[in-house]
Amino acid sequence: MRAIKETNFSFSGQTAFYKGKVRDVYTIDNRFMVMVVSDRISAFDVVLPEAIPFKGQVLNQIAAKFLAATSDIVPNWVISTPDEMVTIGRICEPFKVEMVIRGYLAGHAWREYQAGKRSICGVSLPEGLKENDKLPVPIITPTTKAAVGHDEDISKDDILAKGIVSLADYAKLEEYTYALYQRGVQIAAERGLILVDTKYEFGKSGEDIFLIDEIHTPDSSRYFYLEGYEERQEMGEPQKQLSKEFVRKWLIENGFQGKEGQSVPEMTPNIINSISDRYIELYEQITGDRFVKAESGDILSRIEQNVNQSLQELLNQ
Repeated sequence: MRAIKETNFSFSGQTAFYKGKVRDVYTIDNRFMVMVVSDRISAFDVVLPEAIPFKGQVLNQIAAKFLAATSDIVPNWVISTPDEMVTIGRICEPFKVEMVIRGYLAGHAWREYQAGKRSICGVSLPEGLKENDKLPVPIITPTTKAAVGHDEDISKDDILAKGIVSLADYAKLEEYTYALYQRGVQIAAERGLILVDTKYEFGKSGEDIFLIDEIHTPDSSRYFYLEGYEERQEMGEPQKQLSKEFVRKWLIENGFQGKEGQSVPEMTPNIINSISDRYIELYEQITGDRFVKAESGDILSRIEQNVNQSLQELLNQ
């Protein structure tokens, strides 16, 4: 089995289980979370029928690296990474918004702009921008965090008016988001990349705010290659990018945008392998490290053994 699509573990001290689009989350002793990053892939808020080999490992290891690299900005939820596809961390109460930050007009923001909108999530945009242009300043365009279905754009004013996040907490989320993005931009530039846009999720444990979930991965972020960016913009050519956007574009070209009545196109072995290769390419580009494929024999047994060993140590502390 080269890719993990489903998990069904019974870990030591397990008290709850939640299956997300990509992650399987196990609650331990009502104190800790075991997050297994599966090889499932989603687009347009739909989980696609085929899993992508090594995708979970790529996401988990990039997130671990960047959570460690930003812990001086904001504390994060991570306690340990006992397996290439697993992170164990503290339980936090998540804020019901995702903090999306954009430095360039790409993806969803470009599609909205192209449709004639000049305000996204209450943030005004100037006339005359082209796809992938750098914005005058980075902008935060939050979305609601939907338990089921599509996340929705929402403005800061609506978040505060509806009491989704308090004014004091939102001010901290904004501060952290700008600082994390700036750090991500700096690290990306050192690797010859542009961090185009990304999203961050936060939670609270007591009165403290923690950075949770993943950061700066190809599922949560969009990257362009820095070399040739200006020339491609001047020529009106597509940017060379490392992100999940190429999956979305492939789906759009084949008649799928997650709308009712649409069917996911066939994911052939060639498509699956090309997606896997792109994820590995991003890992190596953004981290500067060679990707070492984890043992792909009995992956489920490997994960179970590694996690149970780590939990035994954690619960006995």
